[in-house]
Amino acid sequence: MRKRFLSTTSDEEFDEPIINLTPLIDVVFVVLITFMLIAPVLDTDSVNLAQGGGAEKNEVKPSPISISVRADNSIWYQGKNRTLPELTALLKQEIKQKPHATPQLIHDKQAQFGVYQSLKNTLESIGFEQMDVILM
Repeated sequence: MRKRFLSTTSDEEFDEPIINLTPLIDVVFVVLITFMLIAPVLDTDSVNLAQGGGAEKNEVKPSPISISVRADNSIWYQGKNRTLPELTALLKQEIKQKPHATPQLIHDKQAQFGVYQSLKNTLESIGFEQMDVILM
């Protein structure tokens, strides 16, 4: 007697498994809503520009604290080329002697912006609240 094996495979095609995309879409929407809620709250650093006065030139009062940045990015203070740590030590002494003085930064247009930013950060960390910027 022959045994017959019933084959479970027949000419029927197998259906591919269905992938449920609902959780993926839910996560994408949650991330999108989170960014939409957080974006207005983010604090960005901005600079308020002064009103343009046309061709008028403002008279600049000389300051006892005058820092110059030349085109080669060298920092000059009191007639000598200074490094940033040397300048920081000198300015800490200056703010003790002249707490209400406003330092002047005379910055050459050819000098790099990074030098201006590091000087600005240094003056803020020392305790100066204002500074005059003069472009040459």
